[in-house]
Parts: sequence; C-alpha cells; structure tokens
Amino acid sequence: MIANWNIKKILKEIAIGLLIFFVISNVLSYIRKPDLASTTFPQTKSQLIDGSYFESSKIKGKPLLVHFWALWCPTCKLEASNIQALSKKYEVLTIAVQSGSDEALNKYMADNKFDFKVINDTYGNWAKEFKIEAFPTTFIYNKKGELKFTEVGYTTTAGLFARMSMIDNN
Repeated sequence: MIANWNIKKILKEIAIGLLIFFVISNVLSYIRKPDLASTTFPQTKSQLIDGSYFESSKIKGKPLLVHFWALWCPTCKLEASNIQALSKKYEVLTIAVQSGSDEALNKYMADNKFDFKVINDTYGNWAKEFKIEAFPTTFIYNKKGELKFTEVGYTTTAGLFARMSMIDNN
C-alpha cells in the first residue's frame, strides 16, 4: 500500500491537513472571542513599562492592534516576534497580563530585542475590561477606533499584516 504513495499524494494530504487545521483554528477563534460591551477603543493615557505613556487620542486616523499576552504563556512567546514585526509599520499596543514586575517585563523585552509598547496589567484590570479568557488575544481597530477583527490564539505575521492592511486601506 505504501508503494502507491507518491510525492503528489503526500503533498495533497499535507495541504488537506493544513486546510482543516486552518478552518478549525478560525472556528475556535470565533467561538472564543470576547463579547465586548463597547466596540470602540477607550480613551486612555496609560504608563508603559519603559516609563513613557500611551495616549489613544494621539493615534487618531491610524489603525491600532491591541495584543493581550503573558510571560507565562508559551503561545504568546511564540507570537511575540510577529507582534514585533508588525510594530515596525503599524501602531501596536500590547498588554502583559499578570506577568510580574516592570523590571521582569523589561528584561524579557531586552533579552529578545523587542521594542513594542507594553502596558503591565499587573492585576488583570485591562483583561477584565476586555473580557479576555484566553491568551494571546488580539484586537484590531480601524482608523476611527472601531473594532474590526478579534483573534484568539496564535496568528502568523502574514495574517496580522493582511488584517492590518485591509483595515489601513479602508
């Protein structure tokens, strides 16, 4: 029976498997997405772990990616380089939930050569406000501050760029 397998059949099986994985992961992401009371990003001025401030009023007219993650989350660590790449072109705000001190987060950022914006959500208040139940969770807002996409779980760099470019071009 193995003799009937050729490279074309193997590639077809791999493609079908990847398609099934993609569909299932998107269905799970949709099911697990938070049910927000508000679909606009709140007006806020919040201190980042580097001592600077994030002011939502200063990003008007630009799309925004808000990413909830945690140091204790292995999937979040895998996705961090994707968030870093996106932060070079777009406005990105990340919120580290119950991940220790600013010093621990700054060390993680320095050790991995990351420089995206991070709010330390020490007590999980941001996560509660956004009804986060799984990590990582990503929200993408358009230029008007309206929520357009929600992703739960790992998202590829290409997937993040595609979503942001769709928002940016509208």
